[in-house]
Amino acid sequence: MLNRRSDKLELLRIAEAVALEKSIDKELIIDSMETGIAKAAKSKFGQDNEIKVLIDRESGDIGIFRKLIVVEKPENTNTEINLQDAIILNEANKDKKIGDEILQPLPSFDFGRIAAQTAKQVISFNVREAERERQYNDFIDKKDSILSGIVKRLEFGNVIVDLGRTEAIIQKNEMIPRENIKAGDRVKAYCYDVKREARGQQIFLSRAHPKFMEKLFVQEVPEIYDGLIEIKSSARDPGSRAKICVKAVDTSLDPVGACVGMRGSRVQAVVNELQGEKIDIVNWSEDPAIVVSNALSPAEVQRVNVDSVAKKLDVILTEENLSKAIGRRGQNVRLATKLLNYEINIMTDAEDSERRQSEFKEKTENFVKNLELDETLGQLLVAEGFSSISDIKDSSPENLMKIEGIEEDTAKALIERAKEFYQKDQEDITQRIKDLGLQDDLINHKGLTPGMLVTLGEQKILKLEDFADLASDELTGGYDVVKGERIKIQGYLEDFALSKTEADELIMSARSIIYKD
Repeated sequence: MLNRRSDKLELLRIAEAVALEKSIDKELIIDSMETGIAKAAKSKFGQDNEIKVLIDRESGDIGIFRKLIVVEKPENTNTEINLQDAIILNEANKDKKIGDEILQPLPSFDFGRIAAQTAKQVISFNVREAERERQYNDFIDKKDSILSGIVKRLEFGNVIVDLGRTEAIIQKNEMIPRENIKAGDRVKAYCYDVKREARGQQIFLSRAHPKFMEKLFVQEVPEIYDGLIEIKSSARDPGSRAKICVKAVDTSLDPVGACVGMRGSRVQAVVNELQGEKIDIVNWSEDPAIVVSNALSPAEVQRVNVDSVAKKLDVILTEENLSKAIGRRGQNVRLATKLLNYEINIMTDAEDSERRQSEFKEKTENFVKNLELDETLGQLLVAEGFSSISDIKDSSPENLMKIEGIEEDTAKALIERAKEFYQKDQEDITQRIKDLGLQDDLINHKGLTPGMLVTLGEQKILKLEDFADLASDELTGGYDVVKGERIKIQGYLEDFALSKTEADELIMSARSIIYKD
């Protein structure tokens, strides 16, 4: 094997050089050499043997041993030895007990081509794994920050970035659309993830992530860096338009002005890095109505109806401001929706009035028909905020008696009728669900009411799998822009006041059940 002292010391020098080059511990390199040599020795002495190799850290001497366990009656002579034979092997083993391990020296040998190749592969693999572990540990703390590097190469639309001691990847879908990046360019990107991966890059960068824009503002605006201004949220359509919502912690500051900078210098620096992306800076407020009015600029908003529970905003404006609020291909309202995390319905004053009248009429007709009331009393209940028969069922006589013209007997009769109707309605719904043929997995899905189930069944959505394949817009409805025209899309469960967030949760929980491993 390695018989000359110069060869032995060369082994240690190689370990030191590799450790220095790869920035990993020299001890780990030597451990890998021991493992590699042990694997090669197995091919020489037999695969049934347990081989241990020890490299002297000072001299480079290599010791090859067979590991044996002391037992009373050995059954496998390759791995076991009795105490008598162990003492014959080495006088020092006389203090060993049953179950102890001893090392039997094996003769040195010359590596054959295959054995040498085996050792080399093991060493290379272990060094590679150690290098990847070092990379992971070096960069895990850099997650959620901007990194800068040189573009090394392009692979199938992905960009490989040299960060110095390692490489990172900007995947195709994390690039700014139509951005022209070439090998040799210096790029900045947001580090959104660092993973332990067996192969390929472990550091994942993005230039399309909203956080990339936020971090650029942190770099350009000292007040954000110092914590005097806080970024509340952001949304991007990469390469086209973005919105960022800012709040002044120090109330003497103008957060929008600080982010814009003198003659727009600060925001322009961010725009240039984002390849000309137009950025709207929105002043934050506790009132979502104020924020949405700011976020939909340049459209002038007349009023906003806020439903904080369902996280819905009805934005009412004039006909001439409608297209400005929606934006090209719905971009403006889409970004505002992401910014606020509210569902935003844009409508004209006429549409809002028509919707209110329609809702008022429907609720009144529901009371008149099902509770056998006259129209005036039905309208009075709706005007006082009673939206459904369930609201009346759950009310108290005292609460109903606050409405002018309703006496105690009338109040009690209303509640009794509401309870009777509700009971019968639930029985009818249960029978209807059965007749429609809905499957138990959909019926038992948490969050779906009996009324929702009937509506889904009428649309031939009978299984949980059918439900999981839906998009949230198919449930809640909304508006779309087709060839410049704003088109209303009716949702299956629109009449149940389901928010987009609730619809997303229902669908995602169904998918997790259907597609679980």
